[in-house]
Amino acid sequence: MEATQFCIALSNKAGALGLLCASLRHGGVNIDALYVAGDEDCCWVNFVAGPVREATEVLAKEGHNFFTEKVLLAKVQDEPGELEAISQRLAEADININYVYGSCTGGACTLVFNVDEVEKASKVLEA
Repeated sequence: MEATQFCIALSNKAGALGLLCASLRHGGVNIDALYVAGDEDCCWVNFVAGPVREATEVLAKEGHNFFTEKVLLAKVQDEPGELEAISQRLAEADININYVYGSCTGGACTLVFNVDEVEKASKVLEA
């Protein structure tokens, strides 16, 4: 299914991620999946969270530099071969995976795919 990913430029210093998470929590926003990468000065925080409207309002109110983009969200079992199966189905449909991240708990995983054709990819996985 399609989802909204938030992409935020954040200073790479102690406490910055914690402050971001606290702001989202106070706004009633739950983070479903998270990916953070950066260097000494700056990092990108990519996450899927909901409710989307509240997350957008919190980030804007806090003055964060961010943008949103559509991504593909897949809920799968935490078992060997799940990522392989999805990757193969997307490849067979000629859909490129730019990157993927996810989280697992209780035997289930949420995978977030940044792909070049989100709507098409969503239909491929729903079939």
